[in-house]
Amino acid sequence: MAFNQKDIESAIDKLLPKITEIRQHLHAKPELSLNEFRTSELVREQLSLLDIEVFPPFLSTDVVALLNGDKPERNVTLRADMDALPITEESSIPYKSRNKGIMHACGHDGHTAIMIGAAIILEQFREQLNGSVRFVFQPGEEIVAAGKDLIGKGILNSPRPLAVLALHGWPGYPVGAICSKPGNLMAAADFFKITLNGKGGHGANSGQKNNPILIGSKIVGRLSSIPSGEFNPSDTVVISIGKFVGGTNPNIIPNEVIIEGSTRYFGKSVGQRIPGLFEEVLKTECSNSEVHYELNYNRPYIATVNNPDIVANCKSYVKKFIGKSAWVDIQEPVMSSEDFSFYIDENPGGMFFLGMGEDSPDLHASSYNFNDKALKRGILFFVLSTIELLSCNTGKSLK
Repeated sequence: MAFNQKDIESAIDKLLPKITEIRQHLHAKPELSLNEFRTSELVREQLSLLDIEVFPPFLSTDVVALLNGDKPERNVTLRADMDALPITEESSIPYKSRNKGIMHACGHDGHTAIMIGAAIILEQFREQLNGSVRFVFQPGEEIVAAGKDLIGKGILNSPRPLAVLALHGWPGYPVGAICSKPGNLMAAADFFKITLNGKGGHGANSGQKNNPILIGSKIVGRLSSIPSGEFNPSDTVVISIGKFVGGTNPNIIPNEVIIEGSTRYFGKSVGQRIPGLFEEVLKTECSNSEVHYELNYNRPYIATVNNPDIVANCKSYVKKFIGKSAWVDIQEPVMSSEDFSFYIDENPGGMFFLGMGEDSPDLHASSYNFNDKALKRGILFFVLSTIELLSCNTGKSLK
């Protein structure tokens, strides 16, 4: 059965109302990392309607499936994340989150819906696939970086992928634009927690050297100066303090202060230096006091580094089949992080941004809502890129 791009677009157009309904259903029922039970159940229900192999969970709420075409040892893997964030949604949309204090503020509802659509379309045209397609619906992208654990379970081992692709909705770009760059695209992210234990007491006490709030304030200032004081501007290091907790009343010095934040960078050698610099700051600021510190430093996310050939190939597919204006070259990497980095650390692949509109609220904002007008383009990108990548060096391609 011969087919062409018009056949694919027609099939997507027929499917789009269903995918839009799924996306909005997921938005209304968000679930936090590693608790995506109803979300994964919905994905499994949709895949069960297809002639596709769906595997038992490798972690708990993941869904991994394999669609075999001709020469199944040739594989393209597609990945979507499913988890939401602990944010209260502030919007008036009819499908506003029904789960108190939880919302899809990062657009994973859109990512999941797009890949369900891609699975349905690729299964429909499976006779023309010169290889297999693996679909990975991943839990726990936010904070816990469960992608690393999923890769550790060997989900990409058999068959090894020729390419691994992912899409992420991204505000600031035209709706439906496909955007990316070779090399560094997203930063590594480390998370830290500093616990300071001092000597609490009455606020009238003039001896403040054991006040953990004062010591903590100095530590925050010193940590914030590390990027400019210890690294070159080209190293691009960001240290953010997101939490400073201590005290209950204005006239009581607390015993304990907790400081939490994140560190972002690209170079591995840069990242290796940072924990030592933290230790130097903490030792110096606590040395002349009775305040003791504990540093918990975790490294859940490595940098997302796109394979140049994969990006170049997908860029050519977008321009050829969708149009030159559909592609946007990203000029500079972003400091946000993604555990998709582990999928392409030892496999060729690329992360691509999907434009949500120039006026879209930012990611992780309480008013963010994945733009349904981009769903078709996302499905089309996955489908066309998969077919073309599997057709490389085989003489087969879209007409």
